[in-house]
Amino acid sequence: MRIIVLIFIFLILTSLFSALYYLIKDKGQSERTVKALTVRIVLSLSLFALLMLGFHFGWLPQRSV
Repeated sequence: MRIIVLIFIFLILTSLFSALYYLIKDKGQSERTVKALTVRIVLSLSLFALLMLGFHFGWLPQRSV
């Protein structure tokens, strides 16, 4: 599960930096920046849902203090 979360984080950061690249290169004239940011949002929401399911089904143990 930890590897899956790290892959999601890597993909989210990749999408974020590609959006920055497209924003600088295209000077805001194309839709590639919006598409990259949309991908980032979808990945972030998917990661959140995956973490919630992981806690619900016990895939991720809760830490006791």
